[in-house]
Amino acid sequence: MSSHILVVDDDASIRLLISDTLADLGLSVTQAASGEEALALLEGERFDLILLDIMMKGIDGLEVCRRVRGRVDCPILFLSAKDSVKDITQGLGLGADDYLTKPFELEVLAARVQAHLRRQSRLLAPAPSQGPIQIGEIRLDVENVTVTRSGLPVSLSTRELELLHYLMTHAGQTLSRERIYRDVWQTEYGDMSTVAINVKNLRLKLDPEWKYIKTVWGQGYRFVTQSGLIEEEHHGG
Repeated sequence: MSSHILVVDDDASIRLLISDTLADLGLSVTQAASGEEALALLEGERFDLILLDIMMKGIDGLEVCRRVRGRVDCPILFLSAKDSVKDITQGLGLGADDYLTKPFELEVLAARVQAHLRRQSRLLAPAPSQGPIQIGEIRLDVENVTVTRSGLPVSLSTRELELLHYLMTHAGQTLSRERIYRDVWQTEYGDMSTVAINVKNLRLKLDPEWKYIKTVWGQGYRFVTQSGLIEEEHHGG
């Protein structure tokens, strides 16, 4: 059964172009010409991925994402001509999984869509049982998909959970933004600043004092090991 994609854009020519591209990949596509139409469709249908334009009359893409993110767990990719870091941060902060600025190459869009669908397929597939990962106060229960800090639950998006899992399973290693993007996003097409934005969001929710997720200037990021925490505590004391 082919994956079902919702394409939301108030520009009919863009909707048609995207839909034809995805149909050529063997995907099933439903179109929505407005945020209102998208919300109505999402009430009654299940989609495997949503491509969502931001700047639409009436209910815009940001508001659509805000309203549905809590009950829709499929990937949401924003499409927008707004390309500032502030705009991208806002979009990803609402729970979107990716952000592609217009104009874009259709080949890049297709690669992004396929990468997200592959990742979603792996997430939904039965996986071998994995024990919880704990470093310091942070505990990631992979099997039950929960995160706690000092025993208190922390709500993370699917992307943030994937990023945290990747960082914790590579604790002690300095990871470049390019490597993180390739391994977590499963594509080499895209804006590397997406990694920094997601790390920022993860820190705000889980590590605001930068105790665990360290920036290695000019190189990338490192999640400290348990021994690293002990060393810092001794040094600080």
